[in-house]
Amino acid sequence: MSLDDIQQALLASYAKHGGINHLDGVNLPAQSSVNQLAVDCMHLLFPGFFENSKLTKEAVGGHVAKLLTQLDKRLESEIEKCLRFSGIPGPASSARQLTTKILTQLPALREVIQTDVAAAYRGDPAARSIEEIILAYPCVLVISLQRFAHELYRAGVPLLPRMITEFAHERTGCDLHPGARIGSHFFIDHCTGVVIGETATIGHHVKLYQGVTLGAKSFETDEAGDPIKGVKRHPDIGDHVTIYANATILGGDTQIGENSIIGSNVWLIKSVPADSVVYNKGENLVTRSRRQKEALIENPSHTDLRAYDWQI
Repeated sequence: MSLDDIQQALLASYAKHGGINHLDGVNLPAQSSVNQLAVDCMHLLFPGFFENSKLTKEAVGGHVAKLLTQLDKRLESEIEKCLRFSGIPGPASSARQLTTKILTQLPALREVIQTDVAAAYRGDPAARSIEEIILAYPCVLVISLQRFAHELYRAGVPLLPRMITEFAHERTGCDLHPGARIGSHFFIDHCTGVVIGETATIGHHVKLYQGVTLGAKSFETDEAGDPIKGVKRHPDIGDHVTIYANATILGGDTQIGENSIIGSNVWLIKSVPADSVVYNKGENLVTRSRRQKEALIENPSHTDLRAYDWQI
């Protein structure tokens, strides 16, 4: 088959199966531009950490001004594309207003993101410095960009929030939906394979380990069998909760009470009261009140309990 034949086959495929970018219509946001937007956002949140050359105190003002102007222009352009795609009236003026609104949140975002960095440092005995946390811990990237994307999500901007969190997902293997509401001092240790759904809420001082899923039990569907959007589907996690590796917590009615500990490989589809410990013992799921010093099964396939000095 010649290249001309392949070209004609591709054109026929576009016409028959779709999957092309709105030809003769609105232009969708560019992935490369959104990725750069995410990078610029991280540079503004952590000035001096990701630059190729040394940043001095005297140069910070000019550096921030340059980045902010760059981010402002790019963000407005991508928001306008998203609004045009959704058919929102006056996309240009709305994009300008939304861009200003989002960028105004950056100082407050920095404040809460610093609590995430502090939580990572206090929550991992292997961490040697705050600088190591910011430079080398993937949770900083994924949580910071989720918080930024959450502001876009709350403002009603379509497409863009998910594209930003998917940039972090691709880089870290951690999938945080921009709709999830997350409290301060949030730490994801090892930060791989974690999935947090759109309608999940997470309290303050929550720590997750790798492979944790905060997901949906099932989807409500309409008469055509399509999922109903906007329904509460994901669990609520209280303050000061620790969830260990590969635990799965499902359902919009499921609530994990504050100060609780969820052990590794636990499957939960029901609520847990405050101050609880949940773990697997043989084939049984055990839920009991938490004591000051806890013992959990380190490997759920074992039946013996191993003492562990919890630091939460």
